[in-house]
Amino acid sequence: MTFIKLILKTILYKPLFNALIFLIWLIPGHNVAWAIIILTIVIRIILLPPSLKAARQQKKLRDLQPKIQEIQEKYKDNKEKQAQAMMEFYKTHKVSPLGSCLPLLIQLPILIVLYYVFLNGLGFERFDLLYSFTPRPDVIKTIFLGIDLAKPERWILPVLAGGLQYIQSRQMMPPSKSNQKNDMSQMLSKQMLYIMPLFTVIIAGQFPAAMPLYWIVTTLFGIGQQWWVDRENPTKIESGEIEPQAKKENKTKKGGVEVTVRRKK
Repeated sequence: MTFIKLILKTILYKPLFNALIFLIWLIPGHNVAWAIIILTIVIRIILLPPSLKAARQQKKLRDLQPKIQEIQEKYKDNKEKQAQAMMEFYKTHKVSPLGSCLPLLIQLPILIVLYYVFLNGLGFERFDLLYSFTPRPDVIKTIFLGIDLAKPERWILPVLAGGLQYIQSRQMMPPSKSNQKNDMSQMLSKQMLYIMPLFTVIIAGQFPAAMPLYWIVTTLFGIGQQWWVDRENPTKIESGEIEPQAKKENKTKKGGVEVTVRRKK
């Protein structure tokens, strides 16, 4: 654990801490809020390529959800065949159910490190972690719109963060059919739609207000990114049985005899 902490401190904590202090020094008025907003946008831009790729994967999965539900219903009594059909379906459409988890896995350690960065970066106590070339501001202002970002704020920023979390979750929900109202996965998705924003509000109210401010900015960025991805061409869903990608075949009849025609890629 000590080695992992040392690695995180070297490659994440100190660079982010120095970047925050540098931005505080650079911004007129030395306000922490604007430094957090700029730092968050820079981080999201750096993570944009994998994040966009994952968003497209998630959109594709969402568009393919009706066909996935058909497969699950067809093989509901045979889990082995259902798993094989699902794997073949994912392979055919070149989509991975785990692909959309990548940004979350990347952002989680950054989010944890940023918590400590914001906690320690709102004062002069940890200036010993600054690089020799990082300028040091003479003053650090933590008040933003009447809110002290160095202390927990339980209402405005947490509720705003939770509301934006709800909007982002709505964006990513697959369309539900009227005949699937009692489907367990649909019910679970709808429950999570409300549980996660509520969880965000509760957790954000426990941390310094700098954390919900970061979450607001990063969620707004994510909403804009999802809107952009949704504007792209919709996923084409093939109807009929799922066939192996390597052996796409057209079957026609000539003179009463069934002939198999292999299509060249």
